Parts: sequence; C-alpha cells; structure tokens
Amino acid sequence: MSKDVFPKDFLWGGAIAANQTEGAWNEDGKGPSINDAIRNGIVGGSLDNEIVDGRYYASHEAIDFYHRYKEDVALFAEMGMKCFRTSIAWSRIFPNGDETGPNEKGLQFYDDLFDELLKYGIEPVITISHFETPLYLVKKYGGWKNRRLIGFFTNYSEVIFRRYKEKVKYWMAFNEVNHLHTIPLAAGAIELKNEETKLQDIYQASHHIFVASALATKMCHEIIPNSQMGAMLSLSPIYPNTCNPDDVFDAYELRRRSLFYSDVLLRGYYPNYTKRIWKEYNIQVEMEQGDEEIIKQYTADYLGFSYYRSTTHQAGMPILGNTGGIMGLDNPYLEKTDWGWPIDAKGLRYVCNEVYDRYQKPLFIVENGYGGHDEINEEGNIIDDARMDYLNKHLIQLSEAIEDGCEIIGYTWWGPIDIVSAGTGEMKKRYGFVYVDKDNEGNGTLERRKKKSFYWYKQVIDTNGKVLFEDKLVQKI
Repeated sequence: MSKDVFPKDFLWGGAIAANQTEGAWNEDGKGPSINDAIRNGIVGGSLDNEIVDGRYYASHEAIDFYHRYKEDVALFAEMGMKCFRTSIAWSRIFPNGDETGPNEKGLQFYDDLFDELLKYGIEPVITISHFETPLYLVKKYGGWKNRRLIGFFTNYSEVIFRRYKEKVKYWMAFNEVNHLHTIPLAAGAIELKNEETKLQDIYQASHHIFVASALATKMCHEIIPNSQMGAMLSLSPIYPNTCNPDDVFDAYELRRRSLFYSDVLLRGYYPNYTKRIWKEYNIQVEMEQGDEEIIKQYTADYLGFSYYRSTTHQAGMPILGNTGGIMGLDNPYLEKTDWGWPIDAKGLRYVCNEVYDRYQKPLFIVENGYGGHDEINEEGNIIDDARMDYLNKHLIQLSEAIEDGCEIIGYTWWGPIDIVSAGTGEMKKRYGFVYVDKDNEGNGTLERRKKKSFYWYKQVIDTNGKVLFEDKLVQKI
C-alpha cells in the first residue's frame, strides 16, 4: 500500500451535532427542539408532553459548546483539523419553526462560530436539520407528515444560505434521513401512535423531505454557486447470516429500505421496487404536480454517511420498519465495543464500494467513531488505546476504498470531543479525543482534557495518513 493514498486536499475533521453539544437550550431567543423534551436520548427516549422544571434533560446544558466553542475550536485546530461538521439548531433561528422572520441572536451565534473555524482554516460542514426539529412543529403540525413543513424548511434554508454564503461551502439537508423507519421522531419529527398507519406516515413524511431536500439544493446552488449539497444516511452494512438464499435475499431487501433514500436523493426518482412495497402495504403517497420533476432536477451532489458497525440478518427477522439500524444477530467473527456494537473496519471499505458503484458520486464519511468507557489514571491521563485501534483500522480500510477507485471527499470522526449520546442520553459513552468532565446525571466541571488519541489523530492529519502505515503508535500524552 502506498503511503500517499489520501488526496492532498483530503478533509480530515470531526463531527458533532448542535443538540448534543451546544446546551443553552432556551438562551438568546432559542425555542425548544424535540431533543429538549427527551430525557433518555433521541433514539431510546420518548417525547414528554411538556418540558418539566427540575427534570434533567441532557441537551439543556450538554457540554456547553454554546459558551465554550472558542476553547473547543482551538483544540480542534491544535489537532490540525481541515474541516468540522456540525448542525444549525433550527429552533435557534426560528424558535417555533413557522415564523416568517429569523431570530438575529441565533444567526449571530453561527456567524461567530464559523468565523472562529475559518480563522484557523477549518472548513465548516453544516447539516441543516440534525434530529433537532422545533418542538412546535411536532405538536402543532405533526412533523414531516404535514406538507406545510416543506415551506417552513425552505424558508429556514434560504435564510441561512443567504447569511452564510461566504462562509459555508459544504451542506447536508437532513441527518440520517433513512432512519425515518427506525427512529421516526428523530429523523422525521413524527410521533407514530397508530401502528396501522405507521408505514403510510413514514413514506408520506419521506416524500415531503425529498421535495424539501431538492428545493434546498436548488436554492443552495443559486445563492452559493460554488456550494455542495449532500444527502446524509446511516449506512452500516447488512450481511446475510448464512448463505441460505432466504437469508441472502431478506438481507438484500432490508438493505434496499436504506438505499431507497439515497436512490431518490442522488438518482432523482422513485426506484421500481417501491411500487411493490406500496402495493403490498396499501400505501398511498400524496404528491402534488411537479414534485417528481423537482426531485429529479435537483439531486444531491455527494453522499455523506455515518458508519459505526455492521449488522447480520436472517430470514424471518423484521424487515418492514427497519433499515439496518438494528443490532442484528451476533457475528462470531467480530469483536465488540463496551456497548455491544460489532467492530467491523472492513465493512467501511465494503460500504464505500457498494454506494460508489451504485451512484458514482463523491462520498464523505461524516460520522465514524468508537463509544467506550474512559478512565483518568493516577497520573491524570486518559489512555484510550481501543479508540486509537478502532480509528487506525477504519482509516486503513478507507485508504483501501480510495485505492479501489472510490472518490472520497473527507472523513470526520464522531465526535472529536465527548458529547451527549444520541442513543441513550449518556455522557459515560465517550467518543471524543477530548474528555469532558461531566457524568450521566449532569454533574461535573465541564473541564476539557486531551486523551492519548488526541495526539495520535494529530499525527494522522499532520502526515495526511502516512503514519498509519508506519506501524508505530504515539507515545506523547
């Protein structure tokens, strides 16, 4: 393997989300988002009917990035990051989501954040809606089931495009949009209380999101001519549990539930297999005249995706309502994280080839990371060799994908600093190269502390990945 695999302009970076880091949930005019009314994580938790005073919500303070972003950005710059992915909190710009005019203080915060990043030469990579839809849009309109959200979203998008057109080149409309099947509240701001209409609601919401994404792509290109608008999916691969043809085809069908979203967003049309699904489950998606033309004309420029692990599947396991975001069966060939997630570095190479062959559009790995327990030793250091090993193995497989011919824009580790877990609302499930002193109950000083992996990722970036092939680990702490 050549040591010069990674392109010279490769975007090394890190990724977070506003709802898991910013805190300041009701400061400077911000309205509540769906995350602000959930106690146990957007994946595992349920939405409270109202936000209760005195009840602990992890997102309300998070890691206080809102007030500490300069300190954190300086750490990212010290690592040498070339880009930084985060999201704009919709309810910080439009507190309810349906206002006509924006909240200036919210806009100013992101102006200041982007200026701070650019000061260090760090390219902002921005998600417009990352599991943080304004709570009001769920309670009043029913979330993305309601077509009116297209107008609210495009109004919001136009405001931020015009405001940040000189500062942001890389955009993504929605985070992990294919999780509408697995976590519809997070991905589509919809509460599915009627099992009989579940699929109807999911596919209707999906259509509205497709139209909104296409319109946002159109505006992005018009307002920011050199911009790139990506689609973003969760794309952990799905393996058949055995070579039994039933397992193989069942796994294939499950995978199509995920790739349905990138098929529409990158190819610009509903694939033929959709017809059978809709027919068998009596799904009637309401479309307005011109919707399909809009979707076809304004496709995503690149595919951003998250990758953490792989899933194994056998015939008879649930397909409908899942897109690969399930744990699946145990894979005896793989080790696991502290939280039971299989560690499958080669799966990253597999996915890159799978989707690049399918779309021939640039790829951007915008989430990949290791969640585990971290302990401060007697010397005050955090030796997180397991995280470094995970990083090394995945980056080597990413280099293989580049050698395979996949066009890769960049790689952003999730997350470069400890954040609130989306899945469980925990702090003890740590991903960062930077430790944050806070526990699951919200106690702690919020002090930042560099882990061993901080220095290793710095070496990876400084050498543009060459150090990965030198078979030595960083010793400095």
